[in-house]
Amino acid sequence: MTLKPLELKNEIAVVTGGANGIGKGIVKALLEQEMKVVIADIEQSVLDATVEEFSSFGEVSGFVTDVSDPSSVESLADHVFSIFGNCTLLFNNAGVGSGGGGKAWEHEPNDWKWCFSVNVFGMSNGVMAFVPRMLESGKPGHVINTSSGDGGFAPVPMASIYASSKAAVSCFTEALQHQLVLEDKDIGASVFYPSGGLMDTGLFNSQRNRPGELERVKNPAKRKPMTFEELKNMLEKSGREIKVADLDELGRFVVESVIRRQYIIAKDLEETVQLLHRRADAIERFEVPPHHEMGI
Repeated sequence: MTLKPLELKNEIAVVTGGANGIGKGIVKALLEQEMKVVIADIEQSVLDATVEEFSSFGEVSGFVTDVSDPSSVESLADHVFSIFGNCTLLFNNAGVGSGGGGKAWEHEPNDWKWCFSVNVFGMSNGVMAFVPRMLESGKPGHVINTSSGDGGFAPVPMASIYASSKAAVSCFTEALQHQLVLEDKDIGASVFYPSGGLMDTGLFNSQRNRPGELERVKNPAKRKPMTFEELKNMLEKSGREIKVADLDELGRFVVESVIRRQYIIAKDLEETVQLLHRRADAIERFEVPPHHEMGI
């Protein structure tokens, strides 16, 4: 089944993690398409500030949501469908790092629980709360899940938990798309790989929203999360030319790709495709595949 291009004007979009970073760029692009946008975010103050900032762009509202909590996401869906009667675009975009040590054996159970509760279960909670209602509506729609080249294509070894969570997002979204096609309801899915440069987003300090019950127990200060500036400086010192992504431009790119119903949403895939070929060759030889060489 070939899905028709989407008409977005006056339709409804929901963006989790939409109050800052990449999500905020997507929200702005959706408003430029004259959509009505509901921003779902866990931080009330940041959410309020973003809604106020974008209020002159179009119809935008906020709803405090903890994507790791199924009941919170169900409340979000209840809110959206009770007010608007539909959801055309669902962006499962909220994400966090792992907040743990770089070596796999130095992580703690809470590192896994926190990272997967947001990156994986947050996505699945969105799908379970929204997709049945979207299918029942009989209207065109699309689900966009945010993955990462780290894990979605190949892991950065020192970010093993995060990479594992994003590999799960990619695998799940592929299965979801196959299932939605079989439903023949003009609803599809896409996987979004943030790309086009280094991202100055809240992911670098996502520790600020880590629940107290999921804090590290054995050694809380084992590894301080790297800031955007620290990563940028480290990569520059290694001799790399660093391009910082324009998040507003990236948001427009994402929305334009969604309108076309493009499944893989990513920029600058040439090196990634070459890496994937090398990985396939290694698998054929029964060897460990090469990883992302990001200097981390």
